[in-house]
Amino acid sequence: MKIGLIRERKNPPDNRVALIPTQCAFVERLFPVKIIVEPSDDRCFSEAEYDDEDVKISNNLESCDFLLGIKEVPIEYLIEGKTYFFFSHTIKKQPHNKLLLQKILEKKITLIDYEVLTDDYGQRLIAFGKFAGMVGAHNAILGYGDSFAAFKLPRMNTLKSYAEARATYKKMKFPPLSVVISGSGRVARGAMEVLHDMGFKQISPMHFAEQRFDQPVFTQISAEHYSERTDGTHFNKRDFYANPSLFRSNFQNFTQKQIFSSIVFTTICARLVFLSLKK
Repeated sequence: MKIGLIRERKNPPDNRVALIPTQCAFVERLFPVKIIVEPSDDRCFSEAEYDDEDVKISNNLESCDFLLGIKEVPIEYLIEGKTYFFFSHTIKKQPHNKLLLQKILEKKITLIDYEVLTDDYGQRLIAFGKFAGMVGAHNAILGYGDSFAAFKLPRMNTLKSYAEARATYKKMKFPPLSVVISGSGRVARGAMEVLHDMGFKQISPMHFAEQRFDQPVFTQISAEHYSERTDGTHFNKRDFYANPSLFRSNFQNFTQKQIFSSIVFTTICARLVFLSLKK
């Protein structure tokens, strides 16, 4: 079996790759598989790094059984009859990729979209939620530092690994920032991991809203912390989702009382959404 790692051709360029050099070497050692890497000037790993692991580099992927990429493959580069793995952004019938899907069918291509690969329990095998939270938290803190000339953090895409980011955090001394994270999914967990590694202390929602801190801190809140019944009765999560009109937001507890709060962000649909930044 031969697997090809295709060059990312979508504009703007994407520097990600499906398999890093050491993973290629690992796969080739354990299985009867040959991996061929298509050259790319934009990829975060150089051809030399693949060559160091004895992974073949070639512009010709015609002999490959499977072709692995990240973003959508431009129509003119689709190879007839091949099996592709990439994020096609067609599963939800996205109109902008209608022609791409039509050409895939026309060229008798088998498309395996990462978005629909699941385990026996229906859970996605490849979901970037955690990494979205990690990068989002890093960028939020970076943005604060840049906006107020308080400190300098390198952009995450300039670092080779998260280990390098963690080593950078250990050298930093952050001011007493206060961060609010809403949600408890993959994105929130990723954001919390970064804040922990940055040396931020996790505080309970109640203490966060009522106290002031002389060190960087964060709190994690969910629906019962930022919503309340309009009639003053006890919060019930099932009731909250079934009858939202009976509830109102009390999120101001984390903004008005915590007027010294620095950053507020929430985790929605596997993305970290930057809400506000105050000095």
